Amino acid sequence: MNGTDVSKQIQQMVRFIRQEAEEKANEISVSAEEEFQIEKLQLVEAEKKKVRQEYDRKTMQVEVRKKIEYSMQLNASRIKVLQAQDDLVSGMKDSARKALLKISGEKNNYKKLLKGLIVQSLLRLKEPSVLLRCREMDLSVVRSVVEDAKKEYIEKAKVRTPNITIDNVYLPPPPSDADPHCSSCSGGVVLASEDGKIVCENTLDARLNVVFRQKLPKIRKQIFSKMGA
Repeated sequence: MNGTDVSKQIQQMVRFIRQEAEEKANEISVSAEEEFQIEKLQLVEAEKKKVRQEYDRKTMQVEVRKKIEYSMQLNASRIKVLQAQDDLVSGMKDSARKALLKISGEKNNYKKLLKGLIVQSLLRLKEPSVLLRCREMDLSVVRSVVEDAKKEYIEKAKVRTPNITIDNVYLPPPPSDADPHCSSCSGGVVLASEDGKIVCENTLDARLNVVFRQKLPKIRKQIFSKMGA
């Protein structure tokens, strides 16, 4: 083999090596490009996911805030309605309490009422000896009916004549506009056993409270069902 042939073979080998190198470099470049695109796509998707999650989180916060605000407004409205209902019921009770003051002003009717209240209290207590307390302004009326009350009680209960002591401590006077928060009594009596362990509060105010407590559910139903209709 002469020098020319050797030179040709070397050139062929160089070209082959160069071609191999170029192909390898091209493969590396293509692979790197593919990896770059994949990684870029993954990063983009990851960022999209973060954006979606953040959007969902903020949307949820807005919804929760709306629900809380709605609930607070609803509760506030309910409280206002309940307060208005309570005010209306309290106003009715105050009107009834003012009407009680007229009862004691009707002397004959009030005299009969006091007698009836004393008899009723005696029947509830059924004690041989009782203490009776009334308003100072009612003292003379009470004294005028107490004997008749005893007789009626004896006839109904079939017992001996009870001993009734009128207390020298009086129930409060009627309510006054000058001091509406002061302790007051619209009329009636309070009877107690001699030892004070059993008490029958038969004042007009106490009877009003009992009736009002018993009738309150019916009153609320009648009034507020009509308002809601």
